[in-house]
Amino acid sequence: MSDREIAKAALDKVILKSRVHFYKPIQIAEILYRHRTSPDTIDLLNLDDYRNQSKKWRNDVSIVLLGRISTSSARYQDDLFNDNAIPPDILNMLGMENFRTNGAVEAYIYSRFTNKRSQLSKALEYCLKTTKDDFQVIDFINSFRNEAGLRRSIDKIYEIIVYALFSTLVSALELKIEISINQSKQALLFEFADFARMIMRLDVDNAKNIQDAKVFRVGVTNAADRGIDMYSNWGPAIQIKHLSLNEEMAEEIVDGVSSDKIIIVCKEAEEKFIVSLLNQIGWRNRIQSIVTEKNLSDWYEKALRGKYAETIGDELLNCLCDEISNEFPSLEETPDILKGRGYDEICDEFWSISPD
Repeated sequence: MSDREIAKAALDKVILKSRVHFYKPIQIAEILYRHRTSPDTIDLLNLDDYRNQSKKWRNDVSIVLLGRISTSSARYQDDLFNDNAIPPDILNMLGMENFRTNGAVEAYIYSRFTNKRSQLSKALEYCLKTTKDDFQVIDFINSFRNEAGLRRSIDKIYEIIVYALFSTLVSALELKIEISINQSKQALLFEFADFARMIMRLDVDNAKNIQDAKVFRVGVTNAADRGIDMYSNWGPAIQIKHLSLNEEMAEEIVDGVSSDKIIIVCKEAEEKFIVSLLNQIGWRNRIQSIVTEKNLSDWYEKALRGKYAETIGDELLNCLCDEISNEFPSLEETPDILKGRGYDEICDEFWSISPD
């Protein structure tokens, strides 16, 4: 293979592994853009010239394209420059190609981004245009599993599906949470009156507080698929799994979540293994419950077409669509931040677009 073929293969590998938010490929594109337009300021063989700065360059574009920026750990973000991704020597090859073609590598990356967003739009159209009478949640999940370009983003779709259901049912049930202070602790409450008022919204005259129960998405893209995805204000932390869980990941999930009650959402095939694994490492008592895809399918069926469908069916679909729109904002046209770069005018056979 030639140097440029090696470089392109490395770039394609990163692109194929990227979720639809495309943070890592965008970061590469922005490094190449700065190198092309200001070559004297960046030596692509010197990682220190762009390792940290490129995160800001990426964020400037992603906030426009996606309405958000990467919140992954610094260590995960820096993995982009590891030997098995885009190390400086590979980036330098890409830079030479990009310079030779006046931006074809940048254009290639953003065209791949546009293609992946187009795939996403087709998959999401099913959710946005269907009704409670015919929406099938398993079909929707499988539309992401079966599409190579979207498979890496199924974790976010899974999370949104769970959140929409949990949030809708908690609201429909009008679940309330009550916190109160033991009457025998009045003296201590008086001593820490400002703490109780600021932190617990309690005081000497009002030692009880009732509030609506709610579920919250953490909203962080966790690259290693560990940690907490959702939490409730009545106790449980919720971890959503769609990938196989090994012992190391199970330990990190339980160790990384301070809640003593964890709900795990997973595929049916994973349930027995997860229970066995948690028993082996002695942490089964910290798991409040394990929810499977079958549970989700059954609950969606009841919510959309069951006895109370007229009450909660549309609310569930609206919540689902709203969360999807927030997570994956539509891109109707090329934003101004990219429009002036002339990508549409670039034509290079080697850097033509191939499907995912």
